[in-house]
Amino acid sequence: MSFPYQIRSVDQYKAAYEQSVRDPEGFWSSIASTFQWQKPWEKTLEWDFKKPTIKWFAGGKLNITENCLDRHLDKLGNQPAIIWEPNDPEEHHRVLTYRDLYNKVVQFANVLKNNDVKKGDRVCIYMGMVPELAIAVLASARIGAIHSVVFGGFSAQSIADRLQDAQARFVITCDGAFRGNKEIPLKSVIDDALVQCPFVERVIVLTRTRTPVSMIKGRDTWWEDEIKKVETQGSPDCPAEVMDAEDMLFILYTSGSTGKPKGVVHTCGGYMVYTNYSFVNVFQYQPGDIHFCTADIGWITGHSYIVYGPLSAGVTSVLFEGVPTWPDAGRFWDIVDKYKVTILYTAPTAIRSLMGFGLEPVQRHDLSSLKVLGTVGEPINEEAWHWYDEHIGKRKCPIVDTWWQTETGGILISNLAGVTPAKPSFATLPLPGIQPILVDENGKEVAGNGVSGNLCIKFPWPGMLRTTYGDHERCRQNYFATYDNLYFTGDGCLRDEEGNYRITGRVDDVLNVSGHRIGTAEVENAINMHTGVVESAVVGYPHDIKGQGIYAFVIFQGNMQDEKLVRLDIASTVSRIIGPIAKPDKIQFVSGLPKTRSGKIMRRILRKIAEGETDKLGDTTTLLDPGVVEEIKNGKL
Repeated sequence: MSFPYQIRSVDQYKAAYEQSVRDPEGFWSSIASTFQWQKPWEKTLEWDFKKPTIKWFAGGKLNITENCLDRHLDKLGNQPAIIWEPNDPEEHHRVLTYRDLYNKVVQFANVLKNNDVKKGDRVCIYMGMVPELAIAVLASARIGAIHSVVFGGFSAQSIADRLQDAQARFVITCDGAFRGNKEIPLKSVIDDALVQCPFVERVIVLTRTRTPVSMIKGRDTWWEDEIKKVETQGSPDCPAEVMDAEDMLFILYTSGSTGKPKGVVHTCGGYMVYTNYSFVNVFQYQPGDIHFCTADIGWITGHSYIVYGPLSAGVTSVLFEGVPTWPDAGRFWDIVDKYKVTILYTAPTAIRSLMGFGLEPVQRHDLSSLKVLGTVGEPINEEAWHWYDEHIGKRKCPIVDTWWQTETGGILISNLAGVTPAKPSFATLPLPGIQPILVDENGKEVAGNGVSGNLCIKFPWPGMLRTTYGDHERCRQNYFATYDNLYFTGDGCLRDEEGNYRITGRVDDVLNVSGHRIGTAEVENAINMHTGVVESAVVGYPHDIKGQGIYAFVIFQGNMQDEKLVRLDIASTVSRIIGPIAKPDKIQFVSGLPKTRSGKIMRRILRKIAEGETDKLGDTTTLLDPGVVEEIKNGKL
């Protein structure tokens, strides 16, 4: 495919950005017109951030799966769409061409229809990283059902909460999933969740691990049996359901400041246009590239940059079931070598973890196919950036440090690979169509460069959330009520003298030390510069003199003959990089940090421990290793 909207030079970027601000409707209309629509839209944009109301391409009729599958069949039908790498490297990998994927999506769409799933129904998908997960997502979208993927590591209670909120009557799962040396009993977790969800009518179960499971008559059915039924019907076609651009495509739950998960809603048209546009431009995709996004489809990164963005662009995507450190720490590099990956998109957490294993796992693999490296999920600290650049990219691959959120649908701020300049630890510049603004706590704009403030966006973009499912007021309160007529990201941000943006952490992760505002991400970045530090997490705790003190949890792999001296060295490093005001008051050495399975550090738990409220830690079942919390509690300073 050719992409007339692909930016190839700094001058093109400046021209596109200027046009996107001057004439946003004309800008996005011309990009949207390159997709396959069943009927053109009546109005490009209607918006009001006060309500909030956001509509893009309303009245336009389409189906996103026609743009991800059908339109590629003539030219790309025999090209791999998905290369699946199983958890166990000894197990045979699978390759699905665009034609294979199309056939399987049509087939499973008919399975859903046979099970009485209709347009507008919510379908909960709780599976491991197998090709059938992508097939289930696309099959739901094909018939106009709203998919809600739940990451295959959440607890039964978390699933029940999401099922109840979405009132999803249909569940798709696996008997189990493999992740590293663990087997996750997915079906039995679903069974526990469904005790609280009697409204669920059908559970379709894919065989993966051959774990013994209970199958309830009338409710539970095997994926394979359902496929056979469709085959006996002569594998009928499944024309794509006609959807309005503003019809719901999916709900994706994200944890909020309260215990109740927020169901972020994305719609069909704008999300499709934006994920494709951002993918093609940020990663500078060229036909023939092999794209490896290491995220799980259970998170927004997997939705946008494994499924919808790449497939709508006709890309070959690698889907990986396992973890980066099993059976050893060379697994990512093995996959890059095996499939000649050209674009690698992963998390700073994964990079920092792999740094701890030294260079031997890297050096035994050929990484010369790589052309573009990317990071997602959190700002990447300078030490990890340079390691990634030097040892993985061999100083020849641009690194795109992408900033975005579940709510934004796609990347908002990032350098474009090899086109606009990178700057370590900076997301750099907004994509065309994105109008960031920094404001102070009172909502007054902080103008100019070399300034800090709270990051907001002042104009809508096609990929942004439309509401939170079943609770529009919560959407307004969370994102549009803090500052008048602005979308508030919840992040603090620094804009340097060149206009580059650097995310300094959640605004609720900003410490107020003796009246000075200090971003936790900034302190962590400084601590991580110390030679022996693998990773750190910083939180605030009540301090008699300063108001808030700085408590650092540090994973250290260097020479630890004198713990007191190492603490002084780390404090001195922070003092040198940020200033004495940012020196941690307490530094606790730990073997690990409490992380979700996607690699996000649960600072909420660390904050409670630092504050001495160890009896109020909340749910720790979604952590990768709940045992690490006990160790941290016992070692509290």
